[in-house]
Amino acid sequence: MGDSWERARRVLAEAGLPPDALTGVRPLSGGTYNTVEELLLVDGSRYVLKVPPAPAVPGLRHERRLLVSEADFCAGAAEAGVPAPHAVSVGGDTSVPYLLMTACPGEPWTRAEPADGERAALRTELGRQVARLHRVTGPGFGYPSGALGPLAPDWRTAFTAMTDAVLADARDYGARLPRPVDEVAAVIRTAAGALDEVTVPVLVHFDLWPGNILVERPAAGEARIGGLIDGERMFWGDPLADFVSLALLGDIRTDQAFLAGYGEAGGRAVFDTAARVRLALYRAYLYLIMLTETVPRASGDEHERWLRATVAPELEAALEEIRHPC
Repeated sequence: MGDSWERARRVLAEAGLPPDALTGVRPLSGGTYNTVEELLLVDGSRYVLKVPPAPAVPGLRHERRLLVSEADFCAGAAEAGVPAPHAVSVGGDTSVPYLLMTACPGEPWTRAEPADGERAALRTELGRQVARLHRVTGPGFGYPSGALGPLAPDWRTAFTAMTDAVLADARDYGARLPRPVDEVAAVIRTAAGALDEVTVPVLVHFDLWPGNILVERPAAGEARIGGLIDGERMFWGDPLADFVSLALLGDIRTDQAFLAGYGEAGGRAVFDTAARVRLALYRAYLYLIMLTETVPRASGDEHERWLRATVAPELEAALEEIRHPC
C-alpha cells in the first residue's frame, strides 16, 4: 500500500494505537511545508499526521523543527480551553520527524463559506477564542522550537532575531522584494523601541487566516468554530501579532464582530501610535515571509505574479506606516 501506509502504521504503533485498525490514509491539502495526511481508523476516529521535509530540502531559517512549536500550540490551546488538535505523539528522535494529532470537526472557513447571517456570530466566537489563547504565557520570547536559538528574555531581542533571520533568507534566496533588503532592514530597525512595551510573552498562533479556522455545522444548532489548526508558526510574543493573519491583507480594526468577542473574553485591543507601529512591524514580518518562502518552495509563475501584485504593495504600505504612523 506504499510508504505512506507503512509510515502511518508505524506512527500509530509508537503512539500506542492499534496499527491494524488503520483503514485509510488520505493526503490533506493546504499546507505548504509539511506533508499532511489524515489517518482513518476502523472505529471511525480520525487523526492528522504531519511529517516535515527531509533536512536537505531548502526552507527558511525559522522553519526548522516547526512541529515542536505546533505541539506547544496544541498544549496551550488545551490549557486555554480553545478547540484545537490534541498532540498524541511527537515522534521518533530529537529531530522530531512527525507529529500525530487528533482531527478537529468541520471544514476550513475558505470552503465552509459562512452565510452573511453566520459570519458575525462566528467572528465574535473567534474573537473570544483568540483572547483565551492570549491568556497563555510562555517562559520567554520567540519560537519554542529553538530554530533561531533559545528563547529571549525580552521581545525586542526575540523579534529582532526573527526579522534578521527572514531578511537573511531573502538575501540568500534572492527574493524579489519591493525595496532592497538593507533598506527594509533599516526601516524595521527604526521602530525597535516600540517593541519594549511588550513585557509578557503570550501564545501567538500567527497563521490564523481563514484556511486554518474550521467551521463546524452540527446536525442541530448553529455553525460554530470547530478548531484552530496548523499552529506550527506559533511563537511566544505580542498578542497584537495575531491580528495580522486574522485580517490577512486587511485591517483588523474594521472587524467589529471579532473585536467585540475579543473584548468580551478579556482581550485588550488598543490601537494607539505604539500599537500601530508594532502592527506594521508584524505585517512587514509576515509579508517578508510570504515573499521569500515562494523561492525555495518553487511556487510557480502564477503565485509569483500574485505576490508581486498583492503582497509586495502591502509590504510597502507596512514599511511606510512604520516610518510615518498615522
